[in-house]
Amino acid sequence: MKLNYKFFSHTECEFFPCHKTNDPENFNCLFCYCPLYALKDKCGGNFKYTEKGIKDCKNCTLPHQRKNYDYVIGKFKEIIEITKLDTEK
Repeated sequence: MKLNYKFFSHTECEFFPCHKTNDPENFNCLFCYCPLYALKDKCGGNFKYTEKGIKDCKNCTLPHQRKNYDYVIGKFKEIIEITKLDTEK
């Protein structure tokens, strides 16, 4: 069964694909701005830090692979945890 909510490819976008890929037919644009960015080194993707300490994800296609929808969604609990306010001060 094809689950349409797990995949969206915006081939008419002026930036498509935003990362190099050998498989544009399976390039998922659903997570255009990666929700895993906030997880820093725990995102699971192929990233590096620049000399200025900025996370550089240009070589990462983890959120753009059709098969990784469940992986990204599975990380939302961690994302929620790091965004909670510390109210015990």
